[in-house]
Amino acid sequence: MVEVLICGGGPVGMGLAIELGQRGVDVGVVEQHVEPQRIPKGQNLTQRTMEHMAAWDVEDAVREAKTIPRGIAMGGLTAYGSLLSGYHYDWYKRATVRPYYHADNERLPQYATEAVLRARVAELDNVEVHYGWRVEAMEQTDSRVTVTAVEHEGDARKTLEAQYVVGCDGARSHIRQAAAITETRNDHDRLMVLIVFRSPAFFDLIERFPDKQFYNVLHPDLDGYWMFFGMVEWGQSFFFHAPVPADTTRENFDFEGYIHRAVGTQFPLELEYVGFWDLRIALANQYRAGRAFIAGDAAHSHPPYGGYGINTGFEDARNLGWKLAAALRGWAGERLLDSYEAERRPVFASTARDFIERFIIDDRAFVRAHDPDRDLADFEAAWAERAQASANLGIATFAPHYSGSPIIVGGANDSPSAVGAHEFTARAGHHLPPRPLPDGTSTGEHLGSGFTFFSLNGDERPAARLRQAAAGARVPLSVVTVTAEEARKAYGRPLVLVRPDGFVAWAGEAIDDEAALLASVCGH
Repeated sequence: MVEVLICGGGPVGMGLAIELGQRGVDVGVVEQHVEPQRIPKGQNLTQRTMEHMAAWDVEDAVREAKTIPRGIAMGGLTAYGSLLSGYHYDWYKRATVRPYYHADNERLPQYATEAVLRARVAELDNVEVHYGWRVEAMEQTDSRVTVTAVEHEGDARKTLEAQYVVGCDGARSHIRQAAAITETRNDHDRLMVLIVFRSPAFFDLIERFPDKQFYNVLHPDLDGYWMFFGMVEWGQSFFFHAPVPADTTRENFDFEGYIHRAVGTQFPLELEYVGFWDLRIALANQYRAGRAFIAGDAAHSHPPYGGYGINTGFEDARNLGWKLAAALRGWAGERLLDSYEAERRPVFASTARDFIERFIIDDRAFVRAHDPDRDLADFEAAWAERAQASANLGIATFAPHYSGSPIIVGGANDSPSAVGAHEFTARAGHHLPPRPLPDGTSTGEHLGSGFTFFSLNGDERPAARLRQAAAGARVPLSVVTVTAEEARKAYGRPLVLVRPDGFVAWAGEAIDDEAALLASVCGH
């Protein structure tokens, strides 16, 4: 019997296994694929995700595994009609928010990231992975969970037991279904194709767009849905996804012609993979049922618009991991495990509503209202306005936070959301941005596996009192006491308490009751 059994060893499941394993939790992982599936999805890793990679001790390995040469910018481009139409502007300016995070973003195929995470899991003696097995059934009682697994390519069965189970087993999650967790779906009634193709000639064509690695094409015939290209291997292979007729098969459709249409010219290419998926957004109506939790695509799924999928899943793993460890080690209050759903579910609901679906709605409105064949001057003016808005905004408003969470003390009278603003102020419920300290380090370098308390005015007394309260409650706490005027001014408060996942639990001038503060942020 293990403490936590993770069903699904994709990137989210492996990330959670590392998060738990590094905390000394005994973990089992059930994964049907012996090797990562070489389908180039989940490529854009945000600065926040690379903070997770650093916490899991794989940041350097992830950067070494990339398939694009170092020094190549990771920008995107939006074009109208076709990629070579002449109407295009920069898109996805994630680099603009870099100062607010502790790491640079990165880009590599999901299977490459997955291989790095598998290697890290193999280093953890308290994590056992059952490769080549898949979940068939799950039952739970008040004290344990029992999972029946079957060989993926055989008939053998085995029973695994755990104190908790986490379904990281994708959009058709067996754990979600076995736990009787329902989901709300928004079907867009679109069949989408994913194509991987090899073409050095295409690479030659896109050299006119330096520092770009993905390309979004708006075509009026598609009513706001994208034709989307992305680089997989430098100079060689690419992926393409776009809507296709509902009856499309691998045999009855001209995929090469469709790609040529999206680009705006013909060129030699070799198809390596063709797959299909339905465009929909799904959100589980709860993230927990007793001792069963769900994370990643098992909890939420959506089209690959904007690179939110894998990053959202990693954040699930980081959020849930420390809370499960706290429950297993005896310092979690009754509300801590429930706060996983209270924080993560509304953030994804906002991501879907305020970003992913907004892309579709805004693009649909644009292509319906502005047509260069009907009124060229109107179209060019509207296109220039979109380009300017993209230049000014980027995606800086995507700043997930947990303000209003039941385990956040103080802060705005708000609720968790993906919509926010990046700023250096230490705000309760928000990600802690890095600030330099007098010794040349950054505040981010001092964040530990437990809570971290910064006393930035050099006063030892609040730190000593909080350390004593934490010892009594068995709450892991590290303390940084330093006179750091620049950081104090930037954060706007001299005292900052940071959670194990890097979000501010509380910030202020003085602590009235140290024991009560710790009780609140630990879910008591």
